Amino acid sequence: MDIQLKRGLLDVCVLAAIRRKDSYGYQIVKEIQPYIAISESTLYPILRRLEEAGQLTVRAVEHNGRLRKYYRITSLGVARLNMFAEEWKEMMYIYQFVTGGR
Repeated sequence: MDIQLKRGLLDVCVLAAIRRKDSYGYQIVKEIQPYIAISESTLYPILRRLEEAGQLTVRAVEHNGRLRKYYRITSLGVARLNMFAEEWKEMMYIYQFVTGGR
Protein backbone atom coordinates (compact mmCIF):
# COMPACT_ATOMS: atom_id res chain seq x y z
CA MET A 1 0.00 0.00 0.00
CA ASP A 2 1.22 3.50 -0.78
CA ILE A 3 2.89 4.94 2.34
CA GLN A 4 1.05 8.29 2.16
CA LEU A 5 -2.31 6.58 1.74
CA LYS A 6 -1.56 4.26 4.66
CA ARG A 7 -0.49 7.20 6.82
CA GLY A 8 -3.79 8.96 6.18
CA LEU A 9 -5.72 5.78 6.85
CA LEU A 10 -3.88 5.20 10.12
CA ASP A 11 -4.73 8.73 11.27
CA VAL A 12 -8.46 8.21 10.72
CA CYS A 13 -8.32 4.71 12.21
CA VAL A 14 -6.83 6.16 15.39
CA LEU A 15 -9.55 8.81 15.52
CA ALA A 16 -12.23 6.18 14.89
CA ALA A 17 -10.83 3.93 17.64
CA ILE A 18 -11.31 6.64 20.25
CA ARG A 19 -14.49 8.16 18.86
CA ARG A 20 -16.72 6.07 21.13
CA LYS A 21 -14.67 6.39 24.34
CA ASP A 22 -11.40 7.75 25.65
CA SER A 23 -8.60 5.26 25.22
CA TYR A 24 -4.88 4.68 25.75
CA GLY A 25 -2.13 3.51 23.41
CA TYR A 26 -2.18 -0.24 23.90
CA GLN A 27 -5.98 -0.40 23.68
CA ILE A 28 -5.98 1.70 20.50
CA VAL A 29 -3.48 -0.69 18.87
CA LYS A 30 -5.66 -3.69 19.85
CA GLU A 31 -8.74 -2.10 18.30
CA ILE A 32 -7.04 -1.16 15.02
CA GLN A 33 -4.90 -4.26 14.38
CA PRO A 34 -7.71 -6.47 13.01
CA TYR A 35 -8.13 -3.92 10.19
CA ILE A 36 -4.67 -2.51 9.46
CA ALA A 37 -1.21 -3.30 10.78
CA ILE A 38 0.01 -0.85 13.43
CA SER A 39 2.53 -1.05 16.25
CA GLU A 40 2.85 1.08 19.35
CA SER A 41 6.01 2.64 17.93
CA THR A 42 3.96 3.76 14.91
CA LEU A 43 0.99 4.85 17.02
CA TYR A 44 2.65 7.36 19.35
CA PRO A 45 3.91 9.73 16.64
CA ILE A 46 0.40 9.64 15.14
CA LEU A 47 -1.12 10.51 18.51
CA ARG A 48 1.29 13.43 18.94
CA ARG A 49 0.56 14.68 15.42
CA LEU A 50 -3.22 14.47 15.97
CA GLU A 51 -2.88 16.24 19.32
CA GLU A 52 -0.80 19.03 17.75
CA ALA A 53 -3.46 19.38 15.05
CA GLY A 54 -6.13 19.83 17.74
CA GLN A 55 -7.92 16.62 16.79
CA LEU A 56 -7.18 14.93 20.13
CA THR A 57 -6.72 15.95 23.72
CA VAL A 58 -4.74 13.96 26.26
CA ARG A 59 -4.97 13.53 30.01
CA ALA A 60 -2.81 11.49 32.35
CA VAL A 61 -4.37 9.13 34.88
CA GLU A 62 -2.52 7.06 37.45
CA HIS A 63 -2.94 3.34 36.81
CA ASN A 64 -1.10 0.71 38.90
CA GLY A 65 1.39 3.31 40.11
CA ARG A 66 2.16 4.63 36.61
CA LEU A 67 0.73 7.44 34.56
CA ARG A 68 -1.35 6.32 31.61
CA LYS A 69 -2.27 8.81 28.89
CA TYR A 70 -5.88 8.74 27.77
CA TYR A 71 -6.80 10.30 24.46
CA ARG A 72 -10.12 11.95 23.59
CA ILE A 73 -11.31 13.03 20.17
CA THR A 74 -12.16 16.73 19.74
CA SER A 75 -14.70 18.37 17.46
CA LEU A 76 -11.89 18.86 14.93
CA GLY A 77 -11.19 15.13 15.06
CA VAL A 78 -14.86 14.33 14.50
CA ALA A 79 -14.87 16.75 11.56
CA ARG A 80 -11.83 14.93 10.14
CA LEU A 81 -13.69 11.60 10.35
CA ASN A 82 -16.72 13.11 8.65
CA MET A 83 -14.55 14.58 5.89
CA PHE A 84 -12.87 11.18 5.42
CA ALA A 85 -16.28 9.52 5.00
CA GLU A 86 -17.20 12.01 2.28
CA GLU A 87 -13.84 11.63 0.53
CA TRP A 88 -14.17 7.86 0.66
CA LYS A 89 -17.39 8.01 -1.34
CA GLU A 90 -15.43 9.73 -4.11
CA MET A 91 -12.68 7.12 -3.84
CA MET A 92 -15.25 4.36 -4.29
CA TYR A 93 -16.45 5.95 -7.55
CA ILE A 94 -12.85 6.06 -8.76
CA TYR A 95 -12.31 2.46 -7.68
CA GLN A 96 -15.37 1.36 -9.64
CA PHE A 97 -14.07 3.15 -12.71
CA VAL A 98 -10.59 1.64 -12.41
CA THR A 99 -11.90 -1.90 -11.86
CA GLY A 100 -14.54 -1.67 -14.58
CA GLY A 101 -17.45 -1.56 -12.15
CA ARG A 102 -16.53 -4.65 -10.21
